[in-house]
Amino acid sequence: MAAATETPGPSPLAVNPREAARLASVSVPTLYQLLHKGSVHSVKVGTRRLVSVRSLQAFIDGEAEA
Repeated sequence: MAAATETPGPSPLAVNPREAARLASVSVPTLYQLLHKGSVHSVKVGTRRLVSVRSLQAFIDGEAEA
């Protein structure tokens, strides 16, 4: 019998700040500084803050100001 293979689901559009900091290899306080400066964008959904993965990628790629 063949082993079941899992196919990856779609990538998230936004992640919580802790996950965003992990993805960018920065501390959570540094991520919040980037959010405050507007270098990375986020949205508030109820009480949750979600960081745009596209915005985070643009920052990492050097397309956004530090």
